[in-house]
Amino acid sequence: MSGIRRRDFIILLVGGAAARWPLAAHAQRPSIPVIGFLDATTAADTVYRVSAFRDGLKEAGFIDGHNIAIEFRFAENKLDQLPALAADLAERRVAVIVGPNQTMRVARAATSNIPIVFISGGDPIASGLVTNLSRPGGNITGVTFGSSGPLQTKRLGLLHALVPPPATMAWLGDPRTPDFELEEKEVPLAARELGRHLLVLNAQSVREIDAAFATIVQSRAGALLVGNSIFLNNRRRQLAALAARHGVPAISGIREFVLAGGL
Repeated sequence: MSGIRRRDFIILLVGGAAARWPLAAHAQRPSIPVIGFLDATTAADTVYRVSAFRDGLKEAGFIDGHNIAIEFRFAENKLDQLPALAADLAERRVAVIVGPNQTMRVARAATSNIPIVFISGGDPIASGLVTNLSRPGGNITGVTFGSSGPLQTKRLGLLHALVPPPATMAWLGDPRTPDFELEEKEVPLAARELGRHLLVLNAQSVREIDAAFATIVQSRAGALLVGNSIFLNNRRRQLAALAARHGVPAISGIREFVLAGGL
């Protein structure tokens, strides 16, 4: 997308996408383009993202209810509902589907024709979202801000500086996330290079988070690195509260974790 101004890019997606549909489809489509917004979380958890999304569209001249419409689909943290929600947007033939990495992987499985725009905190190539950053190909493109992978090892380095040896450091990951394999390889390697013992823990449910913290407390771990995961991000308040209760400095890749009380 280098060299393309944001306004032109959005016009291409929202305005241009509708022009490619057959005439028969146009007869059944609303008079204004529809954007499908797909997220695995709840509407309450995405308030700031939706607000920023609307502001970005407005800057480009697109206003919800005026010259575009936005169809929101939230999985309410039930990841198994994402395929049905993505299929619903595809059946409605929206002009474009937008959302975070993991949900756009599901959207890509639902349609090969509707343009898909993702935002990713990890490596979209490593996670299998695209095969090339400059030429993603197919019907998918997007933006990555690299909050996992190398930046996770940087966060581990911050914890290393904040909590000196010999204290154990812990890493909590979610095996379901696209970035898990990358973090599972790079975080322990970074810990070894720092000469630190790393306690590796996984959590895919509220109960498993409680169990992980019980292990952290029992092992007297002095710091916690939270992995990049939709589920763990959604449980940021629980994680921040447990970290504060047990006096464990904890770092995550999202600003909401800090707002919830994390380090």
